[in-house]
Amino acid sequence: MTNPFDLADPATYAAWRERKLDTAPRRIENIVVPLNDPCRLTGDERGALLERCGTANMAIYTSNTVGDADKEIPRQLGRQVGLIHLDSHWLTDDDAISPISVRGAEERGERREFIPYTDKPIRWHTDGYYNLPERTVRGMVLHCVQSAATGGNSQLLDHELAYILLRDENPDYIRALSRDDAMTIPARMDDSGVARAAQPGPVFSVDGGGFLHMRYTARTISIEWRADATTQAAVAFLAHILTSAPWTLQGRLEPGMGLLCNNVLHDRSGFTETPERRRLLYRARYHERVAETTVPSAT
Repeated sequence: MTNPFDLADPATYAAWRERKLDTAPRRIENIVVPLNDPCRLTGDERGALLERCGTANMAIYTSNTVGDADKEIPRQLGRQVGLIHLDSHWLTDDDAISPISVRGAEERGERREFIPYTDKPIRWHTDGYYNLPERTVRGMVLHCVQSAATGGNSQLLDHELAYILLRDENPDYIRALSRDDAMTIPARMDDSGVARAAQPGPVFSVDGGGFLHMRYTARTISIEWRADATTQAAVAFLAHILTSAPWTLQGRLEPGMGLLCNNVLHDRSGFTETPERRRLLYRARYHERVAETTVPSAT
C-alpha cells in the first residue's frame, strides 16, 4: 500500500500534499459546526464533524448547552464519532474526564503545579506527549462550560501541515524527528521516588491505519532532545513554523462551544478571572481518532 508519509515514496506524498493544501482551512470559521444537542447528533451534524476532522483533523462546535455543566456532554459527543476509550491518569477525575479550572486545582492541591490548571499561558504542544506508546492520545474533546473574563485564547495547527512544512524544508528533519529517541520526557519524581519513568519516543509516527501522529511540546524545561545536529535543526525549524505558519487558526472557546480533534497542535494564552467569570473546560482524551462508528447517541 502507498503511504504519503513514506520518505521513499515522493510521488504519493506529492499527490497527498496537493490535496491537503487545497483543502486546508485558512480561517477558524471554516471548521465551525453548529450543533443543537451534542449528546444527540443529527446525521447532518455528525457528518459535518466527521468531514471537518477528515479534512483538517479538527472541528469547532457551537451548541445550545450554555450554562450546562454536565460532563456527559463531551463523553456522549465523543461516543458518536468513534471516541470510546478515555485516557485516565492520576490528574483526571474518576470518570477519566478532567475539569480544567484554577479553582478546581486550588481545591485539589496536587494539580496546582501543572500549568493547564493555572491561568498562565501554555506553549505549543499535543496532548499526552509523556504517555507510553500503548496509551497514545489520538483524539480529544475540549468542551467549554465557562470562559474567563479575559484571555484564554488558543491557536490551532493541523499537525499534518506542520509535517509538510518540515518535509518540504528538509526530508532529513522528518527522519530525525521519527527516531525512537528524538524526544525524551525525563522521569517525574515524587516523595516516594520515581512516579513516572523517563519516556523517550518519536515526534512523528504512523499508526496501523496509516494516519500520522505527532508527539510534541515546546517547553524548554523537563524535555530532552536528541543532541545530533539534524535533530536540533529540525526542532528549531519547527519552532519557527509555530510562529509563522499560514494555516494557524486562532480563536477562543465560549460557553457551549468545544474542540473536537485528532490531537492537533495547540496553545493557550494566559487569562484573567473574576468571581462571576471563572474559566471551566472539560477535557476528554482518547486512545483512538475521530472516525465513523456505529455507537448510537445517548438516550
